[in-house]
Amino acid sequence: MNIAILSRGPNLYSTSRLRQACEESGHTVRVIDHLRCFVDITSDNPSVHYLNEEFRAKDFDAVIPRIGASVTFYGCAMVRQFEMMGVYSLNESVAITRARDKLRSLQLLARKGVGIPVTSFAHTPDNVHGLIREVGGSPLVIKLLEGTQGKGVVLAETQKAAESVIQAFMETNTNILVQEYIREAGGSDIRCFVIGNKVVAAIRRQAIEGEFRSNLHRGGSAHQVTLTPQERATAVKAARYLGLNVCGVDILRSDRGPLVMEVNASPGLRGVEEVTQVDVAKQIVQFIEKNSKPNRTKTKGKG
Repeated sequence: MNIAILSRGPNLYSTSRLRQACEESGHTVRVIDHLRCFVDITSDNPSVHYLNEEFRAKDFDAVIPRIGASVTFYGCAMVRQFEMMGVYSLNESVAITRARDKLRSLQLLARKGVGIPVTSFAHTPDNVHGLIREVGGSPLVIKLLEGTQGKGVVLAETQKAAESVIQAFMETNTNILVQEYIREAGGSDIRCFVIGNKVVAAIRRQAIEGEFRSNLHRGGSAHQVTLTPQERATAVKAARYLGLNVCGVDILRSDRGPLVMEVNASPGLRGVEEVTQVDVAKQIVQFIEKNSKPNRTKTKGKG
């Protein structure tokens, strides 16, 4: 197979591992910087241009999108172009944009009955006290809608602090999510790595002392964890309802069961592979081998 990895960082761990897994399985692989591409949009013979090359439908059997959150719009436009060409995409463009929209993804999961923290969405609320009351009061978590890797996330431990932070965000003309703080989680969450209909690996991430964000980028530690059947089912459902074939589902353990905090459409491989010793990259390639067919993309670049 000819496989393209859409990534801005060819030397990043996840990109390198995916490339290695493709090559070890006998496939030809290209790493393409999607920001350096432009497209030729035609009804009969669409193409993607990269550097001095022009790619058409016959050139690739599948693409693996590794689209950074800061370039979601342009990156997904490139994925959509490949879909229009009939190339199989590991994660479809519509599913990626759906997952990147924190509000939309939480609304979809809530509609399907998947457990999530009590969440409010606001821009310039007239009743800040009511907004805080709806999520159970302080302490509470305030998130920028566009934040990633723990950036733009604030824990307000008192009513006064919550009011101050919300008002500060309001003055910057910013959309925010306000969520209940799951105290019993103890500053930890569970990253479930889902491929298809299966959780292939899971780690428990623990925040460092004095920090509530468990992201490994912020110094958090990670350990292998055994999931309950309910946690495993919740992760698989979250992936399916957002339309993602491969993703990282972040779950909080609460007194009322597993709660989905976020679904990551381009999850990093390093933490989960190093902790669990599971060859996640190889399993991703095996999924592509099993499912990749021309024009198999459900949306075919639409939507």
